[in-house]
Amino acid sequence: MMWKRALPAATALLAGALVLSACGAGGGGSGARATDTIKIGFLGDLTGESSGLVIGPRNGAKMVIEAYNAKNPPKKIELVEYDSQGTPDQAVPLVTKAVQDGIVAMIGPAFSGESKAADPVLEQAKIPNISPVATNPGLAENGWKYFHRVIASDAEQGPAIAQFLVSSTQPKRAYVVNDDQEYSVGLADAVEKDLTAKGLTVGRDQFAQTASDYSSTIAKIKAANPEVIFFGGYYSQGGRLLKQIRDAGVKALFAAGDGSLDVGLINGAGHGAAEGAIVGCPCAVPSRASAQGDLKSFFDAYSAKYGADPGVYATEGYDAATAFVKAIEAGNTTSESINNYLTTLSFQGVAKAIKFQPNGNVESTAIFIHRVHNGKFDLLGNSKDAKLG
Repeated sequence: MMWKRALPAATALLAGALVLSACGAGGGGSGARATDTIKIGFLGDLTGESSGLVIGPRNGAKMVIEAYNAKNPPKKIELVEYDSQGTPDQAVPLVTKAVQDGIVAMIGPAFSGESKAADPVLEQAKIPNISPVATNPGLAENGWKYFHRVIASDAEQGPAIAQFLVSSTQPKRAYVVNDDQEYSVGLADAVEKDLTAKGLTVGRDQFAQTASDYSSTIAKIKAANPEVIFFGGYYSQGGRLLKQIRDAGVKALFAAGDGSLDVGLINGAGHGAAEGAIVGCPCAVPSRASAQGDLKSFFDAYSAKYGADPGVYATEGYDAATAFVKAIEAGNTTSESINNYLTTLSFQGVAKAIKFQPNGNVESTAIFIHRVHNGKFDLLGNSKDAKLG
């Protein structure tokens, strides 16, 4: 996922370079100091309007680290949280502070926009980082050696959702909408490209992230008379859009990507308007009925600890933290040795098999389809096998 407008690249890098220079040029990358505690950072939106997508991963990560510390290991882990509220302009100074704080690894940044802005600072400081949420394909195209993610990118998500919509509904006309955030634009581009390649007539419109009245967009949708509507963006905007679409009498199937896989979509639209909406994700959000094996154990433990069912990307946060814990358990306590360990790491996570490609992408590229039913998301299954009926 990507979130809000980034600082100019030169400004972001200069800010990181100045701080890193002041603290000894990559002090965090040199590894743990002579202490019995190793610091791992977690950076993402913990209190902003899209925090529903990040609280789960943070909670999942805390479960792993608390379980590790309970074993009374030689080196305990401190999870240091940095609340970016999902904005690149907050993520950059927070990342530079995290380097000053002496972290040896970072879970995050969560969203793609803040990853794009802040990852160059982590790269310069040689801090291995694993995002549980960021899906923009371009993040893996920078030649970064310390960047990783435990989810498939929008290069897989967009076409998979488009294929599901086509195979499930056989539409002839579609309409793609997004706001002006980079995540939203990128995912919408991927879906539009694939729908067009499949022979559909595809309309397209964009509105500002700060907008709340989408009447102009809805007028264009009504004129195009689509059978399916795809929204590329987050649940905060998606819920409002879906409500206004239904209020205008448009009954076309509504679909969105992982940024809208949160109860905020349902609450924002209203249960009646949200009913039947389709949301794809490079994650399978477990339910009490669908969870089995290790996933059921995770579901039960998470629910007992937090008093709520695990939401989107909770399992990915758990798996990201597990990757770092495995590195530390193998005797790696410096940033460089942890990063080297990640290049050979391979294990079955709660969410999926975890093995990183040289560009930092996880090898698993499965995309899952969820549908709103009676005010909740039902997991329909892998996009290749899921059915609407």
